[in-house]
Amino acid sequence: MLTPTPAPEQQAATLIGQAIPQAPKTLEPPLSDTHRTPLLGQLYTQMARIRAFENAAEILSQGGVSAYNKTADGNAKVRGPLHLSTGQEAVAVGVCAHLRASDYLTSTHRGHGHTLAKGADLARMMGELYGKANGFNGGKGGSMHIADFSVGMLGANGVVAAGLPIATGAAHAQKLLGRDDITVCFFGDGAINRGPFLESLNWAQVHQLPVLFVCEDNRWSATTASGPMIAGGGASARSESLGIPATTVDGNDVLAVHDAALALVVGLRAGSGPRLLHALTYRIKGHVSVDLAAYRDPAELAAALKTEPLGHARARYLAMGGSSAELDAIDAAANAEVAQAMQTADAAPWPESSGAFTDIQTTGDGQWY
Repeated sequence: MLTPTPAPEQQAATLIGQAIPQAPKTLEPPLSDTHRTPLLGQLYTQMARIRAFENAAEILSQGGVSAYNKTADGNAKVRGPLHLSTGQEAVAVGVCAHLRASDYLTSTHRGHGHTLAKGADLARMMGELYGKANGFNGGKGGSMHIADFSVGMLGANGVVAAGLPIATGAAHAQKLLGRDDITVCFFGDGAINRGPFLESLNWAQVHQLPVLFVCEDNRWSATTASGPMIAGGGASARSESLGIPATTVDGNDVLAVHDAALALVVGLRAGSGPRLLHALTYRIKGHVSVDLAAYRDPAELAAALKTEPLGHARARYLAMGGSSAELDAIDAAANAEVAQAMQTADAAPWPESSGAFTDIQTTGDGQWY
């Protein structure tokens, strides 16, 4: 007798309740910065929210897109390509901890974590993934086009490297307005091989713009290892060749990212000109949520899981004198928030059909029917 497959929301509820992978309980060298325990707790809270969201979205999207010899079955709550940021939480959280609502941010097709870390409402983002009217973009944007101008999130972007010139233009506007706000541009390692990377960094340096370019180096460009595809010294070397100082950081260590970003953001607000942060991390999941990443060496993934951001932060928190009960409570709260967001998205109405004709720019020629 076949066991019936649980509904997507039931699977998601099960997954988000699972324990987060644990890193080793001891770290070398011994940690003595116990005064930073509250800060690490705050950063862990944001990372846990992102992880819980991504875990749920992954399950809810199964069957929602045809890819990798899989056929969409129409039963998924989240439709279309879904690119997860699982394992990259420390970069988003460490950087965005220093941003104001008036600062701008551009993202990639893998932008859920960036959006949440910038302060966007989790429930509205879940609604957008569901395609419901309560979503940020009325259900019309979906995963790859999430935007929330109220917190300065100018949008995720399905085109590799396309966020770079948008961020550069936004930073130029900030400079012309004479404000001390800044723009942060997240992009992946695959983007540095595309023309907009050179064009944007060149323009930013020529005009000394307040933009922080963050290369979220997760080692993979879709289904291809990015290392063999990048000539020379990579993102940092290319940035420095244009006169833009670059900082390399362990992108799985949220405190290290936090500290590096703090110094860069302070400098940017003071008029230092553009900077680049090269954060080395790892993409735990496949390119899209239905991708099992069979092209990847399992040993590579196993090694990466030993240093993934939440497990790393948990180990450090305990070494600094924090308790596992405190972190367990944070995990539980994140899971509960995501579960509530799923219920809200389920109950939310679908967009009105007339919404398909709003937010459309026209030159005045022709007519929309």
